[in-house]
Amino acid sequence: MIFILVLMGATLAVLVYNHESGVSFGLPNDDLASLVYLGLLAAVIGAGVVGAHRNMGEMVKNLLIWVVVILGLVTGWLYQDQARETVLRVAGGLSPGRPVNITDANGQAVSIRKSLNGHFEAAGSVNGQAVDFLIDTGATSIALSHEDAMSIGFSEQDLSYTLVITTANGRARAAPVRLDSLAIGSIERTSLHAMVTEPGRLDQSLLGMNFISSLTAFEMRRDEVILRD
Repeated sequence: MIFILVLMGATLAVLVYNHESGVSFGLPNDDLASLVYLGLLAAVIGAGVVGAHRNMGEMVKNLLIWVVVILGLVTGWLYQDQARETVLRVAGGLSPGRPVNITDANGQAVSIRKSLNGHFEAAGSVNGQAVDFLIDTGATSIALSHEDAMSIGFSEQDLSYTLVITTANGRARAAPVRLDSLAIGSIERTSLHAMVTEPGRLDQSLLGMNFISSLTAFEMRRDEVILRD
C-alpha cells in the first residue's frame, strides 16, 4: 500500500512539472490525472478492505476523509487558475487601490476596487518606485505631487515650473517632465509626458487621461474600475 501511494505521489509531481507540455509518460495529462484519481480511490478502498478488522464506523469515516481529500486535490488541480484569481480578488477587496490582474470574458485586465474615501486610487510605480495615484479622468495629464517626484528621483534642478494649472487648491505652477515608465498592475507605459506641481499644491499624484486614453478600454463601475491593455 505504501508503495502504491508513493507511486501515485510521484505521478502527481510529474503532472505538476509537465503541466505546460500537456503530456506525461506518453499520455495526455488529463487522462493520466484520471488514472491517478482512480488509482488513489482503489487504494483507499483496498486499505479499507484490508483493515476490515476495525469497526465499520471508523472505516467509513476514514474512507470519507480520503475521498474528500482526493476530490479537493483534483478540484484544485483542475481549477487552479480560477482559485488564484479568486484569492487575488479577495485581496484586492481587502486592500482597495491594489491592482489585481484578472481574466474575464473579454480577456485579461486590471481591476481596482474603490477606496473607503469613495475615490478610485491605484497603487502604481513610476520609474520603478512606488507611487499611489488618484484616478482622475478630469486631468489631461499625469500630475505628480512634489513629494512623489522627489521620491522617484527628480531633483529641484530637474524642474522648471513653466506651466500654469488649476488644482483643487486653486491655480498653481507645474514643471513638465518625462517618465521613463509607469505601471499599474500588469499594464505598463514608457516615455510618458507628465508634470510636477510646486511643493504643497497637490496632496496626491493624479493618473490623468494621457495614461487612461492609451488603454484599450476603461470601465468605471459602482465599486470597481477595469483597465484593459
